[in-house]
Parts: sequence; structure tokens; C-alpha cells
Amino acid sequence: MQIESDGRAACVQIDFTPLGAFRFHGGAVADLTAQMIDLGDVLGREGRRLAEMVADAREWPQRFAIVEDFVHRRAVHEPSPAIAAALDALCRSGGTSRIGALATEVGWSRKHLARRFQQEIGVAPKTLAQMLRFHMACGLARSRTGTGWASIAIDAGYADQAHLARDFRIFSGETPTAWAARIQGTDSRMARAAAG
Repeated sequence: MQIESDGRAACVQIDFTPLGAFRFHGGAVADLTAQMIDLGDVLGREGRRLAEMVADAREWPQRFAIVEDFVHRRAVHEPSPAIAAALDALCRSGGTSRIGALATEVGWSRKHLARRFQQEIGVAPKTLAQMLRFHMACGLARSRTGTGWASIAIDAGYADQAHLARDFRIFSGETPTAWAARIQGTDSRMARAAAG
């Protein structure tokens, strides 16, 4: 994606927790996943009115307060207790829980759990597990400069380094080594570790 600006552009981005988008919007969370969406396209007149209020506000603290109030007022949809429990267990495991075991734990079939995850979280439980392991691997790579990728893969819950490399290509579009080289050039902590 390429965004060009003459310096006069402004935006507010809202990043939700896995269940936050469902609490805010209700169903069809999968339709909102992994993309930039104009609020007016999703919420109609109410979304366009929010955009106008934010645009009319003169200062950023006022804009943030308007958006925060709006989100809090709309976050009324309660997720399924079974989905919340499965999500909690999956997050606590760092993405290493077996999806079949999660389904059994909440009393659903694997297929039903996957369908409800897609509806309420926006991705399948297997995809979220991959994302959690990838996030863990990135954190380990940042905090353990000099540690080999095979060790990071095992500690992040991967079966082997090949699975870690596959997820790096899926989620970052790079190999682990290329990702680390890019991060080293942009992350001051990585640059300091390499220098000293």
C-alpha cells in the first residue's frame, strides 16, 4: 500500500483487542479484519458524524476524547463466554494449545469453534495461534540478539525452524534473517545490542 501526503492529512486509527472489535461492532468481524475501512462505510450516518466531530476538533487530546467516548458507548456487544474462554486459553498458551483441545474444553466441535472464532474474532483459531507464536518469536528475537533461529523457534512453540520460517514469510513477507536485518536498522534496541 502506498500513501502519499502533502503534509495536511490526518487520521485516527483504532486498533482493537481480539474481542474488542466484536464488542464494538457486533457480528461480521471477519468482514473488518486486516484492512483499513472508512467508518462511514461500516456505521453509516453515525460513523460519518463521528468523522465530522473529529475533524472539527482543534486539538488532538479533544479528538482522542471524542473517539474514546464513541468507542466506549458502542462497546456493548458481549462475546460468547465460550469464545472468551477459548481465546483466553489460547493466549495464555502463546498459541501452542491444540485447537481440538480448546473445542473440547468449551464443549463445541472443532468446526463450530472455528466458525464462531471467525465470526467474533475475525480469524480462525489456528490463524490466531500462528499469529501468537509469530509475535512471541519476534519478541524473543528482539530480546535475545545473537540467539539462533532454531532455539527461538522451539521457545516460541514451533515444531521446528522451518515452521517458524514459513510464518515469517506469511506474516512479514520476509525470512527471519531479512526481518532481523531490517529491524536492526530501525529498532534502536537492536542497533545498540549489535554495537556493544
